[in-house]
Amino acid sequence: MKASENMIELPRRDFKGSRLRCLLMTSQGDAEVAKFFQSMVGEQASVGSNDIAAPRGFLHADEAKLGEIPGFLSERDRAEVTRWWLARTGRANTPNWDLLCNCTVGGKRGLILVEAKAHDGEFSDGGCAATDGGNVDQIRKAIDLASRGLNELKPGFALSAERHYQLSNRFAFAWKVAKMGVPVVLVYLGFLDAQDMAANGRLLFKNHAQWTDCVSAKSKGIVPKDIWGSTRSVDGTPLTILIRSAEVRIDARMRH
Repeated sequence: MKASENMIELPRRDFKGSRLRCLLMTSQGDAEVAKFFQSMVGEQASVGSNDIAAPRGFLHADEAKLGEIPGFLSERDRAEVTRWWLARTGRANTPNWDLLCNCTVGGKRGLILVEAKAHDGEFSDGGCAATDGGNVDQIRKAIDLASRGLNELKPGFALSAERHYQLSNRFAFAWKVAKMGVPVVLVYLGFLDAQDMAANGRLLFKNHAQWTDCVSAKSKGIVPKDIWGSTRSVDGTPLTILIRSAEVRIDARMRH
């Protein structure tokens, strides 16, 4: 993103699908942003106006990386998740999150981690695209460790760096952060009726039930179906997995 006193320049991808809707929702005032996150987590966590969210609208549009951005994990924990995920940093980084927000779970500071989709094409079943061999090995080890840890909570996880990498790294990071003692609410958020994305055979989500069915189908064989909507204990720290949906209207009109 480039910014000046009178102009903000955003990459083309920021005006599409789930990305645009995330920026629109977090462009509101503090109370409205907190209300948005609270509506996603319900009784599982508490979100207040002083809690930090990222990205934070179009002026602070950078996607959040748990290994880098301050305010969500302590400096020590950021270093730990980076070492866990990467053998060498350089140009490499930990995965981007569509939305992050601080919260409180049972009186303890926690995190809301959000993966958002506006159509089925935003799901990827491909593998890790890292090019550094050492990092590929480290990521593979981290995902395998997380998969084994999650299987202790509920059998049926098959996380992998070779296939469904995006889904796998989301669950791997949620598990790792909880393993470090930080309560986590992992949310798969579907934006409903995203008509601006109605092209090229994309499947839009008409309602919450259709979004839920899509998540179940895309995660079949990777994540056990009945993990969704549940809370598990990772060494005494709660890890909650939710499917949520929201409707954000985009009114784009050409004027001459």
